[in-house]
Amino acid sequence: MSAPTLKLNPPFRAEQIGSLKRPQKLLEKRKEFEAGKCTREELKAVEDESIKAIVQMQREVGIKGITDGEFRRHMFYDGVFDNLDGMKHVKPVPLEMLMDYVPDVAAFKEHDFKGADTYICVSKLKRTKQFYVPQFEALKAFTAPEEHKNLKITMAAPEWFHLRHGEYAYPKDVYKNDDEYFADIAIAYQEEIQDLYAAGCRNIQIDDPLLAYFCAESMIKGMEERGIDHEALLNTYIKAYNSCLKNRPADMNVGLHLCRGNFRNGLHFSEGGYDRIAIKLFQEINVDCYYLEYDTPRAGTFEPLKFLPPHKAVVLGLISTKFPRLEDVEDLTHRVRDAAGVIADGQTKRSVEAALNQICISPQCGFASHSEGNLVDDHAMREKLSLVVRTARAIWGEN
Repeated sequence: MSAPTLKLNPPFRAEQIGSLKRPQKLLEKRKEFEAGKCTREELKAVEDESIKAIVQMQREVGIKGITDGEFRRHMFYDGVFDNLDGMKHVKPVPLEMLMDYVPDVAAFKEHDFKGADTYICVSKLKRTKQFYVPQFEALKAFTAPEEHKNLKITMAAPEWFHLRHGEYAYPKDVYKNDDEYFADIAIAYQEEIQDLYAAGCRNIQIDDPLLAYFCAESMIKGMEERGIDHEALLNTYIKAYNSCLKNRPADMNVGLHLCRGNFRNGLHFSEGGYDRIAIKLFQEINVDCYYLEYDTPRAGTFEPLKFLPPHKAVVLGLISTKFPRLEDVEDLTHRVRDAAGVIADGQTKRSVEAALNQICISPQCGFASHSEGNLVDDHAMREKLSLVVRTARAIWGEN
Protein backbone atom coordinates (compact mmCIF):
# COMPACT_ATOMS: atom_id res chain seq x y z
CA MET A 1 0.00 0.00 0.00
CA SER A 2 1.46 3.37 -1.03
CA ALA A 3 2.13 6.07 1.53
CA PRO A 4 -0.57 8.78 1.77
CA THR A 5 0.19 12.04 -0.01
CA LEU A 6 -0.82 15.63 0.61
CA LYS A 7 -4.07 16.72 -1.05
CA LEU A 8 -4.53 20.29 -2.27
CA ASN A 9 -7.00 22.07 -4.56
CA PRO A 10 -9.09 21.28 -2.56
CA PRO A 11 -8.38 22.48 0.03
CA PHE A 12 -7.53 25.76 -1.67
CA ARG A 13 -5.13 28.40 -0.38
CA ALA A 14 -8.11 30.73 0.15
CA GLU A 15 -10.83 28.75 1.89
CA GLN A 16 -14.12 29.33 3.66
CA ILE A 17 -16.02 27.24 6.19
CA GLY A 18 -19.40 27.08 4.47
CA SER A 19 -22.27 29.06 5.96
CA LEU A 20 -22.90 32.55 4.59
CA LYS A 21 -25.27 35.34 5.58
CA ARG A 22 -28.84 34.62 4.49
CA PRO A 23 -30.61 37.48 2.74
CA GLN A 24 -33.56 38.90 4.66
CA LYS A 25 -35.96 37.79 1.96
CA LEU A 26 -34.94 34.17 2.53
CA LEU A 27 -35.20 34.43 6.32
CA GLU A 28 -38.71 35.86 6.02
CA LYS A 29 -39.83 33.23 3.52
CA ARG A 30 -38.56 30.42 5.76
CA LYS A 31 -40.54 31.86 8.68
CA GLU A 32 -43.61 31.90 6.46
CA PHE A 33 -43.03 28.27 5.52
CA GLU A 34 -42.57 27.19 9.15
CA ALA A 35 -45.80 29.02 10.01
CA GLY A 36 -47.64 27.23 7.18
CA LYS A 37 -48.12 30.43 5.19
CA CYS A 38 -46.31 29.34 2.02
CA THR A 39 -45.59 26.11 0.17
CA ARG A 40 -42.26 24.26 0.01
CA GLU A 41 -42.10 25.13 -3.68
CA GLU A 42 -42.41 28.84 -2.89
CA LEU A 43 -39.64 28.54 -0.29
CA LYS A 44 -37.45 26.64 -2.74
CA ALA A 45 -37.86 29.39 -5.35
CA VAL A 46 -36.44 31.95 -2.89
CA GLU A 47 -33.69 29.53 -1.82
CA ASP A 48 -32.70 29.03 -5.46
CA GLU A 49 -32.64 32.76 -6.17
CA SER A 50 -30.57 33.43 -3.04
CA ILE A 51 -28.10 30.59 -3.72
CA LYS A 52 -27.58 31.70 -7.31
CA ALA A 53 -26.61 35.17 -6.03
CA ILE A 54 -24.31 33.89 -3.25
CA VAL A 55 -22.53 31.56 -5.68
CA GLN A 56 -21.79 34.54 -7.93
CA MET A 57 -20.46 36.52 -4.95
CA GLN A 58 -18.03 33.71 -4.13
CA ARG A 59 -16.82 33.63 -7.72
CA GLU A 60 -16.32 37.38 -7.77
CA VAL A 61 -14.14 37.45 -4.64
CA GLY A 62 -12.08 34.43 -5.77
CA ILE A 63 -13.34 31.60 -3.53
CA LYS A 64 -13.03 28.31 -5.42
CA GLY A 65 -14.49 25.91 -2.82
CA ILE A 66 -18.01 27.21 -3.48
CA THR A 67 -20.89 26.30 -1.15
CA ASP A 68 -24.60 27.05 -1.18
CA GLY A 69 -24.09 29.06 2.02
CA GLU A 70 -26.15 26.40 3.84
CA PHE A 71 -29.18 28.41 2.68
CA ARG A 72 -31.41 25.33 2.70
CA ARG A 73 -30.76 24.74 6.42
CA HIS A 74 -31.69 26.36 9.70
CA MET A 75 -28.59 25.18 11.57
CA PHE A 76 -25.21 24.05 10.27
CA TYR A 77 -25.71 20.52 11.60
CA ASP A 78 -28.99 19.88 9.79
CA GLY A 79 -29.08 17.08 7.26
CA VAL A 80 -28.17 13.77 8.90
CA PHE A 81 -30.13 13.07 12.05
CA ASP A 82 -33.29 14.86 10.92
CA ASN A 83 -33.33 12.47 7.93
CA LEU A 84 -32.25 9.27 9.66
CA ASP A 85 -34.85 6.60 10.39
CA GLY A 86 -34.85 5.77 14.08
CA MET A 87 -34.33 9.33 15.30
CA LYS A 88 -37.18 11.20 16.99
CA HIS A 89 -37.64 14.99 17.03
CA VAL A 90 -38.11 16.28 20.57
CA LYS A 91 -39.29 19.84 21.30
CA PRO A 92 -38.91 21.22 23.85
CA VAL A 93 -36.14 18.98 25.08
CA PRO A 94 -36.39 18.01 28.79
CA LEU A 95 -33.49 19.62 30.63
CA GLU A 96 -32.45 16.39 32.29
CA MET A 97 -31.66 14.98 28.83
CA LEU A 98 -29.00 17.66 28.27
CA MET A 99 -25.58 17.05 29.80
CA ASP A 100 -24.50 20.13 31.78
CA TYR A 101 -20.81 19.46 31.19
CA VAL A 102 -21.18 20.09 27.43
CA PRO A 103 -20.18 23.75 26.93
CA ASP A 104 -23.02 24.75 24.60
CA VAL A 105 -25.60 23.15 26.90
CA ALA A 106 -24.22 25.14 29.82
CA ALA A 107 -24.34 28.33 27.74
CA PHE A 108 -27.94 27.74 26.65
CA LYS A 109 -29.00 27.25 30.25
CA GLU A 110 -27.05 30.30 31.38
CA HIS A 111 -28.66 32.47 28.68
CA ASP A 112 -32.06 30.94 29.44
CA PHE A 113 -32.80 29.90 25.85
CA LYS A 114 -36.32 28.47 25.72
CA GLY A 115 -37.94 25.88 23.48
CA ALA A 116 -34.80 24.24 22.09
CA ASP A 117 -35.36 21.10 20.07
CA THR A 118 -33.25 18.00 19.54
CA TYR A 119 -33.18 14.48 18.12
CA ILE A 120 -32.78 11.28 20.08
CA CYS A 121 -32.55 7.68 18.93
CA VAL A 122 -35.67 5.60 19.63
CA SER A 123 -35.13 2.60 17.31
CA LYS A 124 -32.51 1.06 15.03
CA LEU A 125 -30.89 3.73 12.86
CA LYS A 126 -31.12 3.36 9.10
CA ARG A 127 -30.55 5.67 6.14
CA THR A 128 -33.59 5.39 3.90
CA LYS A 129 -33.11 8.68 2.06
CA GLN A 130 -30.21 10.88 1.04
CA PHE A 131 -28.91 13.54 3.43
CA TYR A 132 -27.01 16.06 1.30
CA VAL A 133 -27.08 14.76 -2.28
CA PRO A 134 -30.14 16.88 -3.22
CA GLN A 135 -28.33 20.00 -1.95
CA PHE A 136 -25.26 19.09 -3.99
CA GLU A 137 -27.29 18.42 -7.13
CA ALA A 138 -29.07 21.76 -6.72
CA LEU A 139 -25.74 23.56 -6.28
CA LYS A 140 -24.41 21.91 -9.44
CA ALA A 141 -27.29 23.50 -11.36
CA PHE A 142 -25.94 26.98 -10.54
CA THR A 143 -22.31 26.23 -11.38
CA ALA A 144 -20.28 25.35 -14.44
CA PRO A 145 -19.16 21.73 -15.07
CA GLU A 146 -15.52 22.66 -14.42
CA GLU A 147 -16.51 23.97 -10.96
CA HIS A 148 -18.31 20.82 -9.83
CA LYS A 149 -15.23 19.02 -8.50
CA ASN A 150 -14.50 22.00 -6.23
CA LEU A 151 -17.99 22.44 -4.74
CA LYS A 152 -17.99 21.84 -1.00
CA ILE A 153 -20.67 20.07 0.99
CA THR A 154 -20.60 20.57 4.77
CA MET A 155 -21.86 17.72 6.93
CA ALA A 156 -22.91 17.16 10.55
CA ALA A 157 -20.56 15.36 12.93
CA PRO A 158 -21.49 11.71 13.64
CA GLU A 159 -21.44 12.18 17.43
CA TRP A 160 -23.49 15.39 17.38
CA PHE A 161 -26.42 14.29 19.55
CA HIS A 162 -24.54 11.57 21.41
CA LEU A 163 -22.32 13.92 23.43
CA ARG A 164 -25.05 16.32 24.49
CA HIS A 165 -27.49 13.57 25.55
CA GLY A 166 -25.10 11.13 27.22
CA GLU A 167 -27.06 8.23 28.72
CA TYR A 168 -30.24 9.45 26.95
CA ALA A 169 -28.71 9.26 23.43
CA TYR A 170 -30.29 5.87 22.72
CA PRO A 171 -32.36 3.23 24.59
CA LYS A 172 -30.34 0.31 25.93
CA ASP A 173 -32.90 -2.15 24.54
CA VAL A 174 -32.13 -0.79 21.05
CA TYR A 175 -28.33 -0.62 21.30
CA LYS A 176 -26.37 -2.36 24.02
CA ASN A 177 -23.44 0.06 23.79
CA ASP A 178 -21.85 2.93 21.91
CA ASP A 179 -20.09 0.63 19.45
CA GLU A 180 -23.40 -0.77 18.25
CA TYR A 181 -24.95 2.71 18.01
CA PHE A 182 -22.08 4.17 16.00
CA ALA A 183 -21.84 1.09 13.77
CA ASP A 184 -25.24 1.92 12.27
CA ILE A 185 -24.40 5.62 12.03
CA ALA A 186 -21.20 4.68 10.20
CA ILE A 187 -23.15 2.67 7.63
CA ALA A 188 -25.36 5.70 6.98
CA TYR A 189 -22.35 7.99 6.46
CA GLN A 190 -20.63 5.46 4.21
CA GLU A 191 -23.74 5.23 2.03
CA GLU A 192 -24.11 9.01 1.87
CA ILE A 193 -20.46 9.57 0.94
CA GLN A 194 -20.71 7.00 -1.85
CA ASP A 195 -23.87 8.66 -3.19
CA LEU A 196 -22.26 12.10 -3.03
CA TYR A 197 -19.26 10.76 -4.93
CA ALA A 198 -21.51 9.21 -7.58
CA ALA A 199 -23.19 12.63 -7.97
CA GLY A 200 -19.79 14.22 -8.65
CA CYS A 201 -18.89 15.55 -5.20
CA ARG A 202 -15.15 15.48 -4.44
CA ASN A 203 -14.99 17.88 -1.48
CA ILE A 204 -16.70 17.40 1.89
CA GLN A 205 -16.19 19.04 5.27
CA ILE A 206 -17.46 17.65 8.55
CA ASP A 207 -18.27 20.40 11.06
CA ASP A 208 -17.43 19.35 14.61
CA PRO A 209 -17.22 21.86 17.46
CA LEU A 210 -17.69 18.94 19.86
CA LEU A 211 -14.13 17.69 19.38
CA ALA A 212 -12.88 21.13 20.39
CA TYR A 213 -14.95 20.84 23.57
CA PHE A 214 -12.51 18.12 24.65
CA CYS A 215 -9.96 20.96 24.87
CA ALA A 216 -12.12 22.80 27.42
CA GLU A 217 -11.20 22.31 31.06
CA SER A 218 -14.81 22.99 32.03
CA MET A 219 -16.05 19.91 30.14
CA ILE A 220 -13.20 17.68 31.31
CA LYS A 221 -13.85 18.66 34.92
CA GLY A 222 -17.61 18.18 34.54
CA MET A 223 -17.16 14.72 33.03
CA GLU A 224 -14.77 13.63 35.73
CA GLU A 225 -17.26 14.77 38.38
CA ARG A 226 -19.89 12.55 36.72
CA GLY A 227 -17.49 9.60 36.55
CA ILE A 228 -17.25 9.72 32.74
CA ASP A 229 -14.01 8.60 31.11
CA HIS A 230 -13.42 11.44 28.64
CA GLU A 231 -10.35 9.77 27.15
CA ALA A 232 -12.34 6.64 26.35
CA LEU A 233 -15.19 8.72 24.93
CA LEU A 234 -12.82 10.63 22.65
CA ASN A 235 -11.42 7.31 21.47
CA THR A 236 -14.97 6.12 20.75
CA TYR A 237 -15.60 9.21 18.62
CA ILE A 238 -12.34 8.77 16.70
CA LYS A 239 -13.26 5.14 16.02
CA ALA A 240 -16.69 6.31 14.84
CA TYR A 241 -15.11 8.82 12.45
CA ASN A 242 -12.83 6.24 10.92
CA SER A 243 -15.74 3.84 10.51
CA CYS A 244 -17.82 6.55 8.83
CA LEU A 245 -14.97 7.24 6.40
CA LYS A 246 -14.10 3.61 5.71
CA ASN A 247 -13.68 2.82 2.01
CA ARG A 248 -14.15 6.43 0.98
CA PRO A 249 -12.95 7.24 -2.55
CA ALA A 250 -9.26 8.10 -2.70
CA ASP A 251 -9.81 11.22 -4.82
CA MET A 252 -12.39 12.77 -2.48
CA ASN A 253 -11.04 15.44 -0.12
CA VAL A 254 -12.42 15.06 3.41
CA GLY A 255 -11.87 17.91 5.85
CA LEU A 256 -12.70 18.28 9.54
CA HIS A 257 -13.64 21.67 10.97
CA LEU A 258 -13.20 22.46 14.68
CA CYS A 259 -14.30 25.63 16.43
CA ARG A 260 -15.49 26.63 19.89
CA GLY A 261 -19.01 27.70 19.00
CA ASN A 262 -20.50 30.21 16.60
CA PHE A 263 -24.12 30.53 17.62
CA ARG A 264 -26.47 33.44 16.96
CA ASN A 265 -24.52 36.73 16.85
CA GLY A 266 -21.25 34.79 17.06
CA LEU A 267 -21.69 33.46 20.62
CA HIS A 268 -18.87 31.06 21.50
CA PHE A 269 -19.13 28.26 24.03
CA SER A 270 -15.68 27.05 25.02
CA GLU A 271 -12.00 27.92 25.30
CA GLY A 272 -8.77 25.97 25.28
CA GLY A 273 -5.95 25.17 22.85
CA TYR A 274 -5.73 21.99 20.80
CA ASP A 275 -2.85 20.63 22.94
CA ARG A 276 -4.94 18.09 24.86
CA ILE A 277 -6.21 16.32 21.71
CA ALA A 278 -3.53 17.20 19.13
CA ILE A 279 -1.89 13.79 18.67
CA LYS A 280 -5.19 11.94 18.37
CA LEU A 281 -6.74 14.68 16.21
CA PHE A 282 -3.93 14.91 13.67
CA GLN A 283 -2.62 11.36 13.67
CA GLU A 284 -5.57 9.06 14.38
CA ILE A 285 -8.55 10.54 12.48
CA ASN A 286 -8.42 9.55 8.82
CA VAL A 287 -9.18 12.87 7.18
CA ASP A 288 -7.13 14.84 4.65
CA CYS A 289 -7.23 18.32 6.17
CA TYR A 290 -8.26 20.32 9.23
CA TYR A 291 -10.07 23.65 9.31
CA LEU A 292 -9.04 25.11 12.67
CA GLU A 293 -10.28 28.14 14.56
CA TYR A 294 -7.32 30.43 15.26
CA ASP A 295 -8.72 33.99 15.28
CA THR A 296 -8.45 34.64 19.04
CA PRO A 297 -6.25 33.53 21.97
CA ARG A 298 -9.01 31.17 23.19
CA ALA A 299 -7.85 28.71 20.49
CA GLY A 300 -4.37 28.59 21.99
CA THR A 301 -1.02 28.64 20.21
CA PHE A 302 0.27 26.96 17.05
CA GLU A 303 2.33 24.51 19.12
CA PRO A 304 -0.09 21.58 18.65
CA LEU A 305 0.60 21.79 14.90
CA LYS A 306 3.98 20.16 15.57
CA PHE A 307 2.07 16.84 15.46
CA LEU A 308 0.66 17.45 11.96
CA PRO A 309 1.86 14.67 9.60
CA PRO A 310 3.45 15.69 6.27
CA HIS A 311 0.56 14.22 4.25
CA LYS A 312 -2.17 16.37 5.84
CA ALA A 313 -3.13 20.00 5.23
CA VAL A 314 -4.24 22.55 7.79
CA VAL A 315 -6.51 25.49 7.01
CA LEU A 316 -5.79 28.21 9.56
CA GLY A 317 -8.93 30.11 10.55
CA LEU A 318 -7.22 33.44 11.16
CA ILE A 319 -9.97 35.82 10.03
CA SER A 320 -12.96 36.39 12.33
CA THR A 321 -16.55 36.09 11.12
CA LYS A 322 -17.83 37.49 14.40
CA PHE A 323 -16.88 41.14 13.86
CA PRO A 324 -16.63 43.38 10.77
CA ARG A 325 -13.17 44.80 11.53
CA LEU A 326 -10.70 43.69 8.87
CA GLU A 327 -7.47 41.99 9.87
CA ASP A 328 -4.14 43.19 8.45
CA VAL A 329 -2.62 41.23 5.56
CA GLU A 330 0.91 41.65 6.92
CA ASP A 331 -0.11 40.39 10.36
CA LEU A 332 -1.88 37.41 8.81
CA THR A 333 1.20 36.62 6.71
CA HIS A 334 3.39 36.66 9.82
CA ARG A 335 1.02 34.29 11.62
CA VAL A 336 1.03 31.85 8.70
CA ARG A 337 4.83 31.86 8.64
CA ASP A 338 4.92 31.35 12.41
CA ALA A 339 2.69 28.30 12.00
CA ALA A 340 4.92 26.98 9.21
CA GLY A 341 7.91 27.28 11.52
CA VAL A 342 6.19 25.20 14.20
CA ILE A 343 5.18 22.52 11.68
CA ALA A 344 8.68 22.43 10.16
CA ASP A 345 10.28 21.92 13.57
CA GLY A 346 7.64 19.42 14.66
CA GLN A 347 7.60 15.75 15.48
CA THR A 348 8.44 14.92 11.84
CA LYS A 349 11.03 17.45 10.65
CA ARG A 350 10.60 19.11 7.26
CA SER A 351 11.63 22.33 5.52
CA VAL A 352 9.74 25.55 6.17
CA GLU A 353 8.82 25.55 2.48
CA ALA A 354 7.31 22.07 2.77
CA ALA A 355 5.42 23.11 5.90
CA LEU A 356 4.13 26.26 4.20
CA ASN A 357 2.84 24.09 1.37
CA GLN A 358 0.64 22.25 3.89
CA ILE A 359 -1.11 25.46 4.98
CA CYS A 360 -4.18 27.28 3.65
CA ILE A 361 -6.19 30.08 5.29
CA SER A 362 -9.85 30.83 5.96
CA PRO A 363 -12.22 32.54 8.38
CA GLN A 364 -12.39 30.75 11.74
CA CYS A 365 -15.98 29.62 11.14
CA GLY A 366 -18.99 30.32 8.97
CA PHE A 367 -20.86 33.61 8.85
CA ALA A 368 -24.19 32.05 9.81
CA SER A 369 -23.92 28.70 11.62
CA HIS A 370 -27.37 29.69 12.89
CA SER A 371 -29.68 31.03 10.19
CA GLU A 372 -29.82 34.49 11.80
CA GLY A 373 -26.06 34.86 11.38
CA ASN A 374 -23.29 36.87 12.98
CA LEU A 375 -22.90 40.61 13.57
CA VAL A 376 -21.49 41.31 10.12
CA ASP A 377 -23.46 42.57 7.13
CA ASP A 378 -23.21 41.40 3.52
CA HIS A 379 -20.58 44.00 2.67
CA ALA A 380 -18.38 43.01 5.62
CA MET A 381 -18.73 39.32 4.72
CA ARG A 382 -17.61 40.03 1.17
CA GLU A 383 -14.67 42.09 2.45
CA LYS A 384 -13.61 39.29 4.81
CA LEU A 385 -13.62 36.71 2.02
CA SER A 386 -11.75 39.12 -0.26
CA LEU A 387 -9.17 39.52 2.51
CA VAL A 388 -8.71 35.74 2.65
CA VAL A 389 -8.04 35.70 -1.12
CA ARG A 390 -5.68 38.71 -1.02
CA THR A 391 -3.69 37.18 1.82
CA ALA A 392 -3.43 33.81 0.08
CA ARG A 393 -2.14 35.48 -3.07
CA ALA A 394 0.38 37.50 -1.04
CA ILE A 395 1.77 34.32 0.58
CA TRP A 396 1.49 31.65 -2.11
CA GLY A 397 0.79 33.64 -5.28
CA GLU A 398 -2.48 31.74 -5.72
CA ASN A 399 -5.92 31.35 -4.20
